[in-house]
Amino acid sequence: MPRRKVRRSDAPSRARLLTPDVEARLIDASRAGLAVDLAAVNAGVSRATFLRWMAYGRTEAVDRAAGKEADPELDRFVEFFEKVERARAAAALAAALDIRRAARGGIVTTHRTFDPHSGKVLEETVTTPPDWRAAAWYLERQHRRQYGKEDHLEVELTGAAGGPVAVEHTGPAADLATRLAETLHALQYPDEDDQVPDAE
Repeated sequence: MPRRKVRRSDAPSRARLLTPDVEARLIDASRAGLAVDLAAVNAGVSRATFLRWMAYGRTEAVDRAAGKEADPELDRFVEFFEKVERARAAAALAAALDIRRAARGGIVTTHRTFDPHSGKVLEETVTTPPDWRAAAWYLERQHRRQYGKEDHLEVELTGAAGGPVAVEHTGPAADLATRLAETLHALQYPDEDDQVPDAE
């Protein structure tokens, strides 16, 4: 099912829920690295609402980058989207630096100094040793092809002469799949009356 473009008329009415407090809570949670649903709970909004606001901002930002005329009513969502994306990037950077720091070792856990007169230990610096597991974890995820574990299998299916595979859906499973796709689409891009089709 093709993705429906965000309807411009929906966004302005929903902007009233995006208060400065809610925005700050979502950005702080994103900066801390919380998952979308936990960030939404922290801000007191639903996951769907958070994702909808992000979709409004992303869609308008992409349109503007493509040279389309800006919709001033969506400025709030574009700014919100960009702030959340920067917060998520900051969280990823902090996590990557922590992993690299653990791999190198040398994190100070205790610092001791000596008495210059008696020579007795007053305080001593103790650091963590390098942890190769942190480096391995980083490499496995950032450079999967070269260092990833071989416990996964990549499979590529092609049709005749390397073309796409023809798929035909029939029977009750196809009907259920169609209804589920329509329901998910309606949840992700709700109509103005916010009604969701019955999945039964």
